[in-house]
Amino acid sequence: MHDPFPFPPPAKLSAAIQPWAEKLGLHTLPLHFHEVAFAFTIYHLTNRVLAPALSRHYFPTIYPNFNARTKLNWDVHIVSFVQSTMICAMALWVMWKDEERAAMGWREKVWGYTGASGLIQAFAGGYFVWDLYITLQNVQIFGLGMLAHAVSALFVFSLGFRPFLNYYGPTFILYELSSPFLNIHWFCDKLNMTGSKVQLYNGILLLTTFFSCRLCWGSYHSVRVFAEVWKAIALGNVQPEFSVEALDDGKIGGKSYESDIMMFAGEGVPLWLAMAYLASNLVLNGLNWYWFGKMIETLRKRFDPPLGTRKAEQKVGDEREKVLVEGTDVQSMPATPLVHPVKGEGYIDAMVMEKSPGGHHLAVGKTEVRNRNTQRAATAA
Repeated sequence: MHDPFPFPPPAKLSAAIQPWAEKLGLHTLPLHFHEVAFAFTIYHLTNRVLAPALSRHYFPTIYPNFNARTKLNWDVHIVSFVQSTMICAMALWVMWKDEERAAMGWREKVWGYTGASGLIQAFAGGYFVWDLYITLQNVQIFGLGMLAHAVSALFVFSLGFRPFLNYYGPTFILYELSSPFLNIHWFCDKLNMTGSKVQLYNGILLLTTFFSCRLCWGSYHSVRVFAEVWKAIALGNVQPEFSVEALDDGKIGGKSYESDIMMFAGEGVPLWLAMAYLASNLVLNGLNWYWFGKMIETLRKRFDPPLGTRKAEQKVGDEREKVLVEGTDVQSMPATPLVHPVKGEGYIDAMVMEKSPGGHHLAVGKTEVRNRNTQRAATAA
């Protein structure tokens, strides 16, 4: 299936990218670089312009009162929600419509290429470039786990432009099916909906999709990738293996199929490439299993026993509750009001993040933060 993106690659841009792409061995990147840049621009503008503007409009009493750290996380979660919803819809459409992709044998899955799968690789690559960019700027906020995730994901999806395992681009991007629910859970905490039925039902969907898509679907296809890459190393054969059913149905022709799908096929799979890809894949799967356990622990803290572990009261000085969002260590305020020993309800002493003079990253500052529950407590008094 040809690339369905409505705008062809600009000739001058492709020519400028070509030498660098050849040096890196990313032979199809010039065909999709404009899509990578387009996707990155969408995510960057969403983070810097769209998310703050919409948040101030729809949450005028909540968003402006966030400290710099929470605003950063809020905007990043909006980008994640937009990206995961869009990329999953695109991947499912490609998997449904791309008949050439469906007809691939194991050789085509390793060395083959279709423009539609390249589009998914490009939009995923654009997001992970943005993700790495924002994580490096704020690594003290997001942590090393998220940095490892960004590097590994960008590396894995970039290899699709060799092309190498281009077939699995739409397959593995379906990890993101759990991300919308992950973001909704986080927003519930910030909108004073902690422990609500909305968060409960969303939590069930979150755990279900995370377990199904990332752990079951992802682990199964990771094993398939390992088997196919090992076979490619052992045999070193790049000749296409056609689907008899597809040929009998007249869906594709042998000559056009070979020229389109295998036109970028190289000679064998270097051992370093296989090891690097498999290592990155193991990192991503390992993080998914680790986050699943943390996710269950975090969700239980939002609800009362016996299923939950939420405590009736929390004292000032307790560590703020952590919410792990795909490796992001997000400090979330507890659901129950905090009581300051001197100033009463609605006040906390906390280390909060403030923007640096340059405005490019966040720095730690000691300050006193008035909780938005203060106004509610004053009204009740």
